[in-house]
Amino acid sequence: MTRTSRIDPPSRTTAVRPAAPEDAVRADARRLVIRGQLRRPLALTVADLRERWRQHRAAVVFDCAKNGPRHHTFHGPLLRDVIDTAEPTFDARRRKDRSRYLLTVTGGDGHHTVLSWAEIDPDFGDAPILLATAMDGRGLDGAGSQLVVPSDRCGARYISAIGGIWVGTCAPPERP
Repeated sequence: MTRTSRIDPPSRTTAVRPAAPEDAVRADARRLVIRGQLRRPLALTVADLRERWRQHRAAVVFDCAKNGPRHHTFHGPLLRDVIDTAEPTFDARRRKDRSRYLLTVTGGDGHHTVLSWAEIDPDFGDAPILLATAMDGRGLDGAGSQLVVPSDRCGARYISAIGGIWVGTCAPPERP
């Protein structure tokens, strides 16, 4: 079976408004909380993701181990654009500093995954990973945003009902 994924140009452009103080990390079941080594932690709803960032379209097919091929179309902002707004504390001018950062994404069911900043950084992988606000034409406001990794062959990193994203570095490995 052929796997396809395509990220279309943005369907619309919206200005990103600065987060109000009350938006800063307030744990709320309906919010996606972005925290970690950031200058501006965020707490966002699906509506915030739809209104504050440009929306991109991803048509994907992934192999589901239990149900076979799954075809979906997602809309949402790029993960990188949202995290950029939270201002990671790395020195953006230093590639090696940026490449040390990781992102952990946790869903409402406790499922989680890890991504590297290098996967989404334009100087490295430049992967168009989405925080989906709609799937197959239906808004995800009630269900919560979904992580969409169009380049993945299977859907294991498609995290549903995202509750949190942590951004930061881990300790370096011990020297032998």
